Formats: sequence, structure tokens, C-alpha cells
Amino acid sequence: MGNVFDLSTVAKRFRFIAVLEAISWLLLIIGMVFKRIPEPVLWPVKVFGMTHGIVFVLFVITAIVAARELGWNVKTTVLALLSSIPPFCTVLFEVWAVRTGRLGELSNAGSVESGAPASATS
Repeated sequence: MGNVFDLSTVAKRFRFIAVLEAISWLLLIIGMVFKRIPEPVLWPVKVFGMTHGIVFVLFVITAIVAARELGWNVKTTVLALLSSIPPFCTVLFEVWAVRTGRLGELSNAGSVESGAPASATS
């Protein structure tokens, strides 16, 4: 498994931001729980909410760049953008995109390891 901080390609940047977006969701949910306890703690929602907002925007930009650079069709692009709305779905989309051949060298590397060809159709 390569260096997680290797952001040298569009596909690797997409993967990194997709995971970061899911982590920011987790932090925001934790913050919302702290807001609802009997003695509310409000700073986590403010901090994690702002963090999640920034990462969300980064994900949308990264998804659009990836769609352009990797030749995604409209359906794949819309799925990528929609995956940013429900919690943790960016990671599910990334796994699906790798398995279906939509994430460039990440998909090709996965197909070499599994012995299955990576298909970029659909």
C-alpha cells in the first residue's frame, strides 16, 4: 500500500480528500453529540463544522478535476458529487471507482493485484 500522503496524481489526491471528507464527517458527528449532552459543549461543532465545510468544498473541487482529468461520464461525476452528502459515502464511492476502473492508476494497480482487468466503461 503506498505512501498515504503521496498526492502526485489526480487519483491519489481524490482518494486522500475522499478519506479526509469522511473523517471530517466523523468529527462533526462527534461534535453534534457533545452539543446534545446535558452540559452542552459547543466548540466542537464550531471547529469541526468549519473543518468539514472546508473539506467538503475541497472534495467537490477535487471530484470535478478528477472527472475532467480521468474522463468520467456524467453519471460517474454526479455519483461522485452526490457521495459527498451522506456521511462516509465518499469512501464508498472511492472504493467503487477503484473497482470499476475509474481512478486511473489506482484502478490499474488494483487490477494487477487481483488479476482482473480494470474496465473504464459506463
